Amino acid sequence: MTILVSALEHSANVHLQSLQEHLGEDVKFVGIFNKELGEPIVDLRNLAIMGIVDALKKLRFFLKLSTQMLDLAQEADKILLIDSSGFNLPLAKKIKKKYPNKEIIYYILPQAWAWKKKRIPVLAQTVDKLCSILPFEPSYYPNNAPITYVGHPLLDQIQEFKTSLTQSVQNIVFMPGSRKTEIKNLMPIYREVLEKLKVNATVIIPSFFSQEEVEHLYGDLSQFNIEHNAHQALLQADFAFICSGTATLEASLIGTPFILTYIAKKIDFFIGNLVVGLKHVGLANIMFEKEYKRVMHPEFLQNDVTVDNLLNSFHNYKREHFLEDSQKLRAYLQNGSSQNVAKIIKE
Repeated sequence: MTILVSALEHSANVHLQSLQEHLGEDVKFVGIFNKELGEPIVDLRNLAIMGIVDALKKLRFFLKLSTQMLDLAQEADKILLIDSSGFNLPLAKKIKKKYPNKEIIYYILPQAWAWKKKRIPVLAQTVDKLCSILPFEPSYYPNNAPITYVGHPLLDQIQEFKTSLTQSVQNIVFMPGSRKTEIKNLMPIYREVLEKLKVNATVIIPSFFSQEEVEHLYGDLSQFNIEHNAHQALLQADFAFICSGTATLEASLIGTPFILTYIAKKIDFFIGNLVVGLKHVGLANIMFEKEYKRVMHPEFLQNDVTVDNLLNSFHNYKREHFLEDSQKLRAYLQNGSSQNVAKIIKE
């Protein structure tokens, strides 16, 4: 079986790797994915964007890439789209229009429940199988929509969880994100926080950065241990400061108390605030708000990301409460998703 895959993000490719293990050797990927999984048509490093401004600059590039994917769809047995709705949803429409009999499977769906709810009927009509990774998500779709909650992919990757916490915080992990703008915005603040706390510190650096990029983006790292394995570092840490993104949900599941931070370009944040209108940006907080009517962890955004705010939140943190909530979150998500998605693809 040949599957046309569109997985633009690093996190999507981590989940794709787990899925590949369940699909077996008789399945071949073509399209956009990590080169470790086959022979992609593009280097994923060329796809990294942050915000609307960056997306507009690369519009022509992505339009050309979409055309390439449409051509490849002709020979594929099935289409698998993972996350990245800005690229994948228009691609799904093109493929369905040109090849109406091609089965399209969407894994890690666009967060239409949070913004652009008008996309929901479009997804239900365009995509043949919708694989939801959020338990509450199917309730936003029509009763006849082809949507199934399949579990959460992070529970495929995370096998160890905290069962207890140390009395005092000695080891802190700093995760300033994987996009260059995020890192440059947060590292000076993280560095100052570390100077005030005087603890053993680890910074998580994505393995795809070159040494030259690390030196340019992160600055002085003499006070930090450097780690690439986020799961292991979070498991060993007593606390973390994390840029908004998948890593915050990883920490929530592992049981590592943390504070979410995020500084976006002002225009991106302004537009996002108008369109999305969510109370929280962390996925764990969004799920907890829906299920338990409260949040799991603090969030600081934009101008609120200050050294004083982070330190005050840290010193007043109820870590034991967080650990209890982490267990509730794992029970809420139930299980991993890759095995269930593999079954859906093979049907």
